[in-house]
Amino acid sequence: MPYPNINAERSRMGLTIEELAKRLGVTRKTVYNWMAHGNIPQSKLEAMSSLFNCSIDYLLKKNP
Repeated sequence: MPYPNINAERSRMGLTIEELAKRLGVTRKTVYNWMAHGNIPQSKLEAMSSLFNCSIDYLLKKNP
């Protein structure tokens, strides 16, 4: 998984991948693809940063 902090923050908030996808306005499959392969659009990184109340740099950090 390229971005463990995204998954950690999602879990901390008690969100399923499907719930996160709904909040971001994408499909569950899209979130799975991001988590497996990266290439998350800037606008979605900004939305996650706001949702999780953390920096984009933290979300993209490869080593927790």
